[in-house]
Amino acid sequence: MTVNGWLQIALYCVIIVVITRPIGGYMTRVFNGERTLLSPVLRPVERLLYGLSRVGEKEEQHWLTYAVAMLAFSLVGVVSLYAIQRLQHVLPFNPQGLPAVSDHLAFNTAVSFVSNTNWQSYVPEQTMSYFVQMAGLTVHNFVSAATGIALAMALIRGFTRKSAPNGSSVGIGNFWVDLTRCTLYILLPISVVVGLFFVWQGMPQNLNAYVSATTLEGGMQTIGQGPVA
Repeated sequence: MTVNGWLQIALYCVIIVVITRPIGGYMTRVFNGERTLLSPVLRPVERLLYGLSRVGEKEEQHWLTYAVAMLAFSLVGVVSLYAIQRLQHVLPFNPQGLPAVSDHLAFNTAVSFVSNTNWQSYVPEQTMSYFVQMAGLTVHNFVSAATGIALAMALIRGFTRKSAPNGSSVGIGNFWVDLTRCTLYILLPISVVVGLFFVWQGMPQNLNAYVSATTLEGGMQTIGQGPVA
């Protein structure tokens, strides 16, 4: 390995060590339901989501209930993502008129993104409409990651919490609460900052159709547009 490669690894390790304590402390406060810097803005949204979905914020779940909730959420994610891919030709925000995604590719993509694998065996600009990319793939970039983080938090609680006095097991949190807090307080703020940075750097962020341009050599080039940032 080159010197540059070792320097990159060292820099990565240093960054991880530096951010571990502040980010870890922030995540602890988030999952414990404590007040954070973003609470004045996001707490009302969080409460609204609990009210609409009838989730008891203080209600703890047994590990089996937690697991069933996670699996049910993931199953709905696979079905819905598969459906919008198969129906993309009749859904909005498809200026290129892309046809429906084939059944096997739609299933593979749905399972991949819901399981946070995000493996793509296609060229997105030639296969997926803006609607599928926004309402399908990007959504699961959030919630699949949030699901994984929520399960990690549940595992930590399982190790750290003791059994109840009568010998019965205690709750390990609430999947719906963990999912909501992770998305609102951790993933969404990061994406807003990074997305604005990308826009500032000139990355496309629109719903326009692709643009055809003539190169200096006289050839034609199609420039992708869309909600890239």
